Amino acid sequence: MAEAVLIDLFGLKLNSQKNCHQTLLKILNAVRYHHGAKAKFFCIMCCSNISCDHDNCELETGNGLSALLREFEIVSNPSMAASLYTIKQKVDERNLSCIKVIVPVHRKTLMKAFIDQLFTDVYNFEFEDLQMTLKGGLLKQSTEVNIITSQELEAIQNEIETYLRSLPALKGELTIITSPLIPDTFIHGFTTRTGGISYIPTLSSFNLFSSSKRRDPKAVVQENLRRLGKAAGFNVNKFYQIKTDHANDVWIMGRKEPESYDGITTNQRGVTIAALGADCIPIVFADPVKKACGVAHSGWRGTMLGVAMATVNAMRAEYGCSLEDIIVVLGPSVGPCCFTLPRESAKAFHNLDPGCVRLLDSPNPYVDIRKATRILLEQGGILPQNIQDQNQDLNLCTSCHPDKYFSHVRDGPNFGTQIGFISVRE
Repeated sequence: MAEAVLIDLFGLKLNSQKNCHQTLLKILNAVRYHHGAKAKFFCIMCCSNISCDHDNCELETGNGLSALLREFEIVSNPSMAASLYTIKQKVDERNLSCIKVIVPVHRKTLMKAFIDQLFTDVYNFEFEDLQMTLKGGLLKQSTEVNIITSQELEAIQNEIETYLRSLPALKGELTIITSPLIPDTFIHGFTTRTGGISYIPTLSSFNLFSSSKRRDPKAVVQENLRRLGKAAGFNVNKFYQIKTDHANDVWIMGRKEPESYDGITTNQRGVTIAALGADCIPIVFADPVKKACGVAHSGWRGTMLGVAMATVNAMRAEYGCSLEDIIVVLGPSVGPCCFTLPRESAKAFHNLDPGCVRLLDSPNPYVDIRKATRILLEQGGILPQNIQDQNQDLNLCTSCHPDKYFSHVRDGPNFGTQIGFISVRE
């Protein structure tokens, strides 16, 4: 049963005929009758205010239409993208997922194409034909168009992109944290949660990851990324992000891409690589001598599996990098103040160094994955002075600073994601 009902009257106007008002009244009454018990949100989408064709034509209050319209939220905008995105926000405010769309048959395929771009698999859509049988009424009958051409799809994407670009940044300005250890040979940085357009509370505002389990669609994440590329100075069309598996596989760019990996290395100029992080550590690697770089995603599993040194070793093997030349910067992550593991898992960190674990005898000891990462890097031969894990911003606990960082520990499964990124300048 639908939790929200959307009636698509986009581009249509009531004409001055009384029977048109009666037809619309009949439709709206039927919607309220069939969905009133379950649905929590009723909406009419149109491209202009519902009105008559003639300035002197007013809705007849006697037939109950104007009173019934007040029970529906009317979203009026000349842009389909703007209208649907506004409706999405209203649906998300109410945390609804099951949506019935009542749409003219000739617009159903178009509507589905917009929905595919602006919604994710979190939502369940059901479509119903809007039947308008009155001759000369609201809608001329036509057959359903089942195919969206590539040109039409491109036009839809362009309309959505144009609208999203027009939206103001939320939660302050876009902020990029950089390390003084990495020279200007590289473009690099770590993002925070400010300056993007994501509005879902746990994803706002600069979320940089979309999945089928979250309400942020790829189009929104792509707009956030576009803004990052513009601010940092990299080409978003040459941007590659880790496909996380919480292990230690590394993709050496130029070779066949694995299905999943937690590290990337490259020496290609102008190509930006990025590691995700929301409690897990996004790590950036740079060799100014060989002009090669890498990134790694290091959660507690990846840390103990040695993903950081696996990335270093890939750079050494592929580009001839020397250990003493490689610079490693650890991005923001959860701190030992907030991160716990079951005792059996924590023992591996204690065996590495007792200083990595606090309250080992408890069922869920506190674990310091940053300290463990530094220890493993130093054991692997990275010079201590070439490792930056302490910084006014970078070593802040992600869970303790909701104003600055996303956190899975704090926010649960619908968490946002920040990144660490690097590229060799062209």
